[in-house]
Amino acid sequence: MTAPLHEGRPPATGRALSDTQQGMRRRNLARVMHAVSARGPLSRAAVSSHIGLTRAAVSTLVDELIRWGLLEELGPERPGRVGRPGSALAVSARGPAGVGAEIGVDHLAVCAVDLRGTVRARAVRQGANRGRAPQPVIEELTALVRRVLADADREGLWPAGLAVAVPGLVARDGRTVVRAPNLDWNDTDLGPLLPGGLPVTVDNEANYGALAELWLGADTPRDFLHVSAEIGIGAAVVVDGQVLRGTRGFAGELGHVPVHPDGPACPCGGRGCLEQYAGEEAVLRAAGLEPHEDLVGLLAARAEEGDEAVRRALRDAGAALGIALTGAVNLLDPETVVLGGALAGLSPWLLPSLSDELTGRTAGPACPVSVSGLGPEGPLLGAAHSVVRAVLDDPAVVGERP
Repeated sequence: MTAPLHEGRPPATGRALSDTQQGMRRRNLARVMHAVSARGPLSRAAVSSHIGLTRAAVSTLVDELIRWGLLEELGPERPGRVGRPGSALAVSARGPAGVGAEIGVDHLAVCAVDLRGTVRARAVRQGANRGRAPQPVIEELTALVRRVLADADREGLWPAGLAVAVPGLVARDGRTVVRAPNLDWNDTDLGPLLPGGLPVTVDNEANYGALAELWLGADTPRDFLHVSAEIGIGAAVVVDGQVLRGTRGFAGELGHVPVHPDGPACPCGGRGCLEQYAGEEAVLRAAGLEPHEDLVGLLAARAEEGDEAVRRALRDAGAALGIALTGAVNLLDPETVVLGGALAGLSPWLLPSLSDELTGRTAGPACPVSVSGLGPEGPLLGAAHSVVRAVLDDPAVVGERP
């Protein structure tokens, strides 16, 4: 006798059945959005083929997404296709947008990205934030956010959320900066300080930089170690397309790995940390240069001209970075290491000594090292795109909003 399909578990009835159907509907809406986002413009028939649902089911889902302003019809598909042409669908260039913000040691930045991934508005303020209390910094950031929101509104966009990248440890609540040594901030809850009315998420800048590399980088694998640097040095580990965060959310603090235990004191409280040898300010001191607004540009220009003091400082920074990375590579066995942030612009002079140290100290085969094409834009773009991805992952949240 054939057993009932629900044998071993109670049949879904009442509220449970409703929840199951609702959950399936939300997942299918997300599948349609991701298909059109990744491969569009597509007809309903093409979407049906890609995600394995009937054309009737896809058409119902598409109508809903169009009504919510998340998809738009571009008109008949291009001529030359066999059969009756369908209407091409694309992710809407209007409607919800992801707003990303970055609090750097020497700058603030905000941008708005539409669902197609295009930056539609942007604002930047250069100036030192180290040692300043959080409140005035956040007030300046809020002013930039409002400016970007006004520009986005003129483009027919509204904010689906705000994601903020910070150079420090962020608690798993997604709003509290536990410690940011290069800002001198401790146990700072940014939630109440940021613009009201927007869903806000705060995360480490290296995590957002890694996500930007994963989503926007060319041929980026799903397992890699991302390293970014400005004044400080951060890292993020991506495993199977997910950021490895650790028990408390603090994973990736590569800049505070000691490379010379008896070295100079670090703001984190340790000694001889990688940041003291490979951070921007450390390289500046080693090269004997004065502070400069475009530090990376200055170092690159001097190195290109053959300035031996600058080249030596960059070689030493690359070697220190290679020593620190050796432990991470031996422990985690990533498919590749990606250099982002300021490191990307200095890679011609960093990579030789970095690779020498990494090759000579790694237990297994040499781990390849690549350079991010996003450079210092990574954290800001990653923050904005994290909001966009949240809309693609659950478009019903946007469509069913009050």
